[in-house]
Amino acid sequence: MMWTALLLLGLAVLLLYARRTRRRNEPPLDKGMIPWLGHALEFGKDAAKFLTRMKQKHGDIFTVRAAGQYITVLLDSNCYDAVLSDVVSLDQTSYAQVLMKRIFSLDLPNHNLESEKKRAEMHFQGSALTQLCSSMQNNLQHLVTPSEMGLKVSEWKKDGLFDFCYSLLFKTGYLTVFGAEKNNSAALAEIYEEFRRFDKLLPKLKLLKKQISAREKLWKWLTPSRLDRKPERQSWLGNYVQHLQDEGVDAETQRRAMLLQLWVTQGNAGPAAFWVLGYLLTHPEALRTVREEIQGGKHLRPEEKQKNTPVFDSVLTETLRLTAAALITREVKQDKKICLSNGQEYQLRRGDRLCIFPFISPQMDPQIHQQPEMFQFDRFLNADGTKKKDFFKEGLRVKNPSVPWGTKDNLCPGRQFAVSAIKELVFTILTGFDLELCEKNAKLPLVDPSRYGFGILQPAGDLEIRYRIRS
Repeated sequence: MMWTALLLLGLAVLLLYARRTRRRNEPPLDKGMIPWLGHALEFGKDAAKFLTRMKQKHGDIFTVRAAGQYITVLLDSNCYDAVLSDVVSLDQTSYAQVLMKRIFSLDLPNHNLESEKKRAEMHFQGSALTQLCSSMQNNLQHLVTPSEMGLKVSEWKKDGLFDFCYSLLFKTGYLTVFGAEKNNSAALAEIYEEFRRFDKLLPKLKLLKKQISAREKLWKWLTPSRLDRKPERQSWLGNYVQHLQDEGVDAETQRRAMLLQLWVTQGNAGPAAFWVLGYLLTHPEALRTVREEIQGGKHLRPEEKQKNTPVFDSVLTETLRLTAAALITREVKQDKKICLSNGQEYQLRRGDRLCIFPFISPQMDPQIHQQPEMFQFDRFLNADGTKKKDFFKEGLRVKNPSVPWGTKDNLCPGRQFAVSAIKELVFTILTGFDLELCEKNAKLPLVDPSRYGFGILQPAGDLEIRYRIRS
């Protein structure tokens, strides 16, 4: 009798929730055909494809139901900054806490994204950035020596480009930021392999046995006392560990927090470098032009070489336009009115979730970028070779033609370091190695659609290359 009553009560709640209707001035509501579940399966399978279909159906703003949650999706890029500036009505901490617990088994009740961002800015920008980049360059040069790569000079080796780029930049970043295993190549290789095993299944949001095993192994490697061998309180790592200790966080939670930071700092640069080199190798004119630019700067001092590279900067910006696909998510804490760039006003409902997906708009918007699905290495160059900044949609100047690093008040604090690392790797490979496709007319693999929403996209396959260190 009791179970029947509970079942009837549950059904009543479900039916009541399913009766949600669109209120005046709210965005178009699309609940899908399946009660409660709504569009969850299609959304999770390929977010870009699903949201593009919804945009064609409803326009730049709409609300969908997914697994009982109502999500308002905003795709008017000219109003992103203004909408997200309201940190009272729109909270980013709640959803971040959910993901931290689900993926990293991490509970940081006092986690404050704003203070963490300021702490990162201290160590990844300004004079600290110069020291960090110098360390990064030294670590990378060490990793590409013949002895470290297990190569004889002029000996050809085959590999997948994705693993080649990801392993080199991950190891470089790990040595630079976490400072351990500098003289232990085997340990560094094991950490990378476990990280890749963990990262591969991340989009499922439900950890499998292999992923749980990899996570536990990484926790052991990431014990703060093991990492912070020299107590450098001025380093980002030392500062972060000290902050956790001041908050009264126990040793086990500190290890889990280290894995979160490892993924945040090292999870995107390697895949981005893969796409940059992949696009260059499959677009000969772009590769030739970048090589000429690098050759032209050979006389410059090392610190100046990265500053005067308009062609490569355009290549990188175009690559990120095509592959940066993070979902920016906020919880709506109170009813809020927002205004689109055309003046139309809409009401967000308390308890809903707001999502912004720059990959669709502005990055893949055909009204902003002609043939947006195509790689055009000079898309972000003016005819005179200077950086192109002005892009338009329906006569209005677009504030940001690409949003790979976040919006105005939410920019990634480590973006300059990431760009420097990607540049350093590409320049090192193009000047110190002979690199070519195993198949002359090979094409880049398609993207893995499950990675939409998680930062830089990853390929569903790999691009086979062969390389050798130049004598």
